[in-house]
Amino acid sequence: MADRRKTPNVTLRRLREREFQMSRHEFARLIVTTGEEMGESVGCTARLVAAWEDGDVERPRGVYRRILTRMTGRTTEQLGFRLTTPVASAASAAAPSAPNGGWENAAPDRRAFLADTAGAAVALLPVLTAAGERTPGRIGMHSVHAVHEAVGALYAHDHDHGSAALRQQASEALHTAYGWLQDGQLTDRTERQLRSATGHLSIAAGWLSYDSGRAGDARSLYAEALAAARIAEDRGLEAHAFGCLALLAKASGRPREAIAAAQGAQSAVRTYGSPRLLALMAMREAGGWALMGDASATDRAVVRAHHLYAEGPTEADPDWLEFFTPAELAGLEALARADLAQHDRAAAGAEQAVLLHGDAFARNRALYQADVAIQHSVRDRPEPEAAAEAAGRVLAYLPAVRSDRLLQQLQNVESALQRHAAVPAVADWLDEYRTMTGVR
Repeated sequence: MADRRKTPNVTLRRLREREFQMSRHEFARLIVTTGEEMGESVGCTARLVAAWEDGDVERPRGVYRRILTRMTGRTTEQLGFRLTTPVASAASAAAPSAPNGGWENAAPDRRAFLADTAGAAVALLPVLTAAGERTPGRIGMHSVHAVHEAVGALYAHDHDHGSAALRQQASEALHTAYGWLQDGQLTDRTERQLRSATGHLSIAAGWLSYDSGRAGDARSLYAEALAAARIAEDRGLEAHAFGCLALLAKASGRPREAIAAAQGAQSAVRTYGSPRLLALMAMREAGGWALMGDASATDRAVVRAHHLYAEGPTEADPDWLEFFTPAELAGLEALARADLAQHDRAAAGAEQAVLLHGDAFARNRALYQADVAIQHSVRDRPEPEAAAEAAGRVLAYLPAVRSDRLLQQLQNVESALQRHAAVPAVADWLDEYRTMTGVR
């Protein structure tokens, strides 16, 4: 990739700040609303607006150009965008094509939507991807910051759209970061910080692999992060890696390993100063106990997690912990209750998680909504109509959210609803699901 100098779009930024007097979040919401009025479905975010204004994306795709012209009464060029954009073409070429069959063989506008949102995140990695093609030379703190920005970009896109569009880009960025560590000229202090940042990038890449159904790749990446944490003496990174290994072990049906990894995470940050980080790892431990069927140990871990969470946020909380909201706390407990076959409590907890998430973390909302459907289907007194209603909400997240875990959860929903196929609402949902996914 050739290096290029970014040209910020001062015109668009002035328009947003002076004429519309809006934040980037507000401007993005107005774009979505205007699109709906025009019959256009878009997923504009504040991060995409920032990419336009900062010059990372020199020209938006057609649907956004139409919406912006409708909103502002100005042409694309009058809004400060360039006539051509090699960067946008490269981002589109780098975005993976949808596999054949099912809903993933999406219409061109949906594929373009996914490429556009992925491109906005990848646009924050220019230093990494460009530098990877030349000898690193002297590496300073700007490189460390670039890796941290890459991690933030990956998580931001993943929370709303899932992992499918970014896994390859994360792998390439990680390769570049390792190249800096291997061949760059670094001071001892910079090397330690870059190794720590690279460990966090390895975890982000591992998470994308996990969400894409590649458990083996995820395990390897988490192990690399754990090694980086030990070398850099970064306890927060060590706990994060242990927590991810706990989650992966539970998902793979290895509860004892999940418990041990979660307890290792808690030991690493016992005096770190972040009660909420400890709370998350206590919930990871609870998940392991639940999978083993030990209700008493599960309850003890859950109670400990709630008490720690109630201590509130601190300055020691890592940035990646932002996903661990009250909604996620409720959702993780719901998953534990489900593993203990406490279906009524699991359904209530999953519903609370969806409600508390609001409009944030779309992929997690979809997963918990699917769990609501499953628990209504299998509880002692099944509620098939409620299950079908919840399952219908899950389908609305496709294809904007692309996650193998979500597709697998939809298969679990189908399996749970099959026993109620005689109920009209359930039969309708099964037909819609099979039509959308191509499942027969």
